[in-house]
Amino acid sequence: MSTLEPSKARYKQVAAILREAIRRGDYRPGTTLPSQPDLARQYGLNQSSISRAVAMLQAEGWVRTEHGKGSVVLDMPTVKRVRRMGTDYRSSEGRSSYAEELAEVGLAPRTELVRWGIEPASNEIAGILEMDPESQGQVLVRRRHMFADEKPVQLATSYVPLDVAGSADLAMPDTGPSGIYARLAERGFGPVRFTEDIEVRSATAEEADFLEVAGGQPVFSILRTAFDADGRRVEVCVNILAALRWRLTYAWEQGA
Repeated sequence: MSTLEPSKARYKQVAAILREAIRRGDYRPGTTLPSQPDLARQYGLNQSSISRAVAMLQAEGWVRTEHGKGSVVLDMPTVKRVRRMGTDYRSSEGRSSYAEELAEVGLAPRTELVRWGIEPASNEIAGILEMDPESQGQVLVRRRHMFADEKPVQLATSYVPLDVAGSADLAMPDTGPSGIYARLAERGFGPVRFTEDIEVRSATAEEADFLEVAGGQPVFSILRTAFDADGRRVEVCVNILAALRWRLTYAWEQGA
C-alpha cells in the first residue's frame, strides 16, 4: 500500500495513487474502484476525504459514479479521434461520411436510429431554421446513436422543416447525412452551403449516460446548418461528442 505524505493534501495524494493505478491497468475500463469505505480504511482517512479524491478523478474524466455500482473506470484514449471540418458531406454510394472517416482510421462504425418522426419544433430550433409561421412549427426529427468499435462516440439529432421534408418518409431508409441531402435535392431543396457553430459545455445526464462519461464532463456541441441555393435553411443537425475523446480539425482552401 502506498503511504501518504503529511505535508501534502491527502485526498489529492489518494487521487494521484488511484489515477496512476488506472494508467497501469490495475483497474481496467468498466471495472469499479474499491468502495469509498474500503478506500478510507486503506488510507486511514475519513470518507469525506475519499469522496473529494474520487470527485477529482470524476472531474478529470477517469471515472463516473453509477448508482448501485460505485466508481466505474472509464476508457481514456491516449490518442483522440479526429473529426475533420471543412470536408464535403457527400460520400460514396451506400456509405455515410461518418462511416468513411472512421473506416479510414481502422474503426468499425455503426449507427442506430433511436427516434424519428414529425414533432413540434422547440423555440430554439424554430429560430435557427427561421421557420415560416405557416409551417405550423412542425419538423422532421431524426436522432441517431453513433458507435465506433461498439463504443458510443456521438449523438446526432437532425431537424428538417416539415414543408421542406414533405413527410416523415424522408428519414427512411436510414442513412447518413448524404442520404437525406440527396432526398432534399430531389424535392428542390438540395444543400449547397453549410455552417457549423461549436461550443463546449457540460454534458447533460442523458448525454453523459450514452457517451459513458462522468456527469458534467465537457462535450462539443456542434450545430450544423444546411442552406439551399436560395439561402433557405433546410436542415439543422446537433452533434454531441465527448470533448476528452475528440480533436476537431479544420481545413479549407485559400481563394485566388
